[in-house]
Amino acid sequence: MDLKSGYPFWAVRNGLMRAFPPLQSDLRCDVLVIGGGITGALIADHLGQNGHEVVVVEQRDIGWGSTAASTALLQYEIDTPLQVLARRYGLEQALLAYRSCAEAIGQLQQLARALGKVDFQTADSVYYASHRRDLRALIDEYELRHEHGFDVQWCDAARVRDDYGFDAPGAIVSTLAARMDPYRMTYQLLARLQRQGGQVFDRTCISALEIHPRHVCAHTPQGLRIHCRQVVMAAGYASQHWLDTRVARNRSSYAFVTDPLPADALGPLRTTLLWETAHPYLYLRSTADNRLLVGGEDDAIDVPARRDARVDAKARTLVKKVGKLFPALALTPAFAWAGTFAETEDGLPFFGPHPQWGPRVHFAMAYGGNGITYSMAGASIIRAAVEKQPHPLQRLFSFDRLG
Repeated sequence: MDLKSGYPFWAVRNGLMRAFPPLQSDLRCDVLVIGGGITGALIADHLGQNGHEVVVVEQRDIGWGSTAASTALLQYEIDTPLQVLARRYGLEQALLAYRSCAEAIGQLQQLARALGKVDFQTADSVYYASHRRDLRALIDEYELRHEHGFDVQWCDAARVRDDYGFDAPGAIVSTLAARMDPYRMTYQLLARLQRQGGQVFDRTCISALEIHPRHVCAHTPQGLRIHCRQVVMAAGYASQHWLDTRVARNRSSYAFVTDPLPADALGPLRTTLLWETAHPYLYLRSTADNRLLVGGEDDAIDVPARRDARVDAKARTLVKKVGKLFPALALTPAFAWAGTFAETEDGLPFFGPHPQWGPRVHFAMAYGGNGITYSMAGASIIRAAVEKQPHPLQRLFSFDRLG
């Protein structure tokens, strides 16, 4: 599946950072991770750091799928508001989801410090009301988060204008957010895994899984086999092809990035992630070299050729939307792209076994706007499942909640 269109900035900026070979012989390992994007890399690294013998395979080049198209806004704030999750699953479970994502931001920061050179930077998150009709629900969301200990502040319209330079009826400001280069993070994680004895193979496709009582045998189209105790399916949106029942819907999101701008031109946007209550929502964030990255304009297009044809027009629409917020900020896209992502009905991911495949095949479906944050939180869920240990998120972030 072609998961991206146009010129994704991370791939253009970094190129192929490291060469990994294709699989050329049969192997045995403890855990096979299928998927060499940021989700697979985070999970493989976590398993490797905790004593598991890990092999990673990727059908493309490493990081060349959806990771290359990610805009990497790192937030604990889930696309589904806390109050909505609380009505659906109860307040305790909703808080657990939000707090696990908050903890994941800190874990990603620690990883970034250990690995280096991934352009990780902490930031504030400004979640603003797109329309006055959204204001009451946004105030309720703020009050619920504040009541339960999240570090949030309320900004009325005057403060939004004074502190952030644009007009909105109100906004929640969260101090816990960050940005990074997901492509570099993926390569750094897998390079560390390789140095510590794990194996990484790209341009290696898994075409079939053969389930046995005590192991799984993964087959390639070339007839090679990988015998393992457990499989982690971290193939991004292609993971759904392994399930008979669809658990999410694929969509396309569009983005562009500017050339480097003068530092004073960005103002508070240098250290702020900006996003709105509208659906689909506009979002903005800066990069380490003072570019502005803008995304949104999501649609239901899931056909690569049709998505390709929309990239330039979508970029122009995004420029106009930013222009309405910041009339003095003249933007010209340097690179524009689109990527496929998946949405679940409730905005939550899926981590763990699926009944169709049994207990030895674990799915890592970090679907939604919090993909990287979910993946960091999901790494410990997958490890617990592999080690047959309980995990507090085991039910909420698993297929169990569907039934």
